[in-house]
Amino acid sequence: MSTYGYARVSSTGQDHETQVERLKAAGCGAVRAEKASASTRNGRRELLTLLEFIREGDTLMVTRFDRLARSLDDLKAIVRELEEKGATLRVLDQQIDTSSSHGKLFFHLLGAFAEFENDIRRERQMEGIARAKARGVYKGRRPTINVDEVRRLRKEGLGATAIANRLKIGRASVYRVLKERQTDNRT
Repeated sequence: MSTYGYARVSSTGQDHETQVERLKAAGCGAVRAEKASASTRNGRRELLTLLEFIREGDTLMVTRFDRLARSLDDLKAIVRELEEKGATLRVLDQQIDTSSSHGKLFFHLLGAFAEFENDIRRERQMEGIARAKARGVYKGRRPTINVDEVRRLRKEGLGATAIANRLKIGRASVYRVLKERQTDNRT
């Protein structure tokens, strides 16, 4: 029976060392850490490794719910996967341990509230963006594609794949820029 820790931060500017230290202090024999979004399991190799490796009687420990998943569905799927293996989840900040009936109930209640809070935050964010756009303050993110450079390379005779490779962008982006140019010429 082992306890494994999982630490995660979303962006490269963040640091997961505090989580790692807390998990080790709480009794984790091994801690896996990564920098990845929690909105999906894709690209979260450390989590997938833990879920594959964990065995009956083991515990997966995280500092907070949102370090493990952003949606209640994904959170429940992870806990269900652990339960199928005979393992449990322990969340330090919310003091949840799914090895007991009370812990399972508390887990589901807090998971529902966390998802609700996330939905409310997203709605507020979208309202703020809409207000900023209406005032002319918000223009969206800066373009990552140099449209003039795509067009220049096309005039030099390069194909979409060569342009995409040279500028390190997706081929679909090149086609979109070239299509916009055609549309602009027609009007």
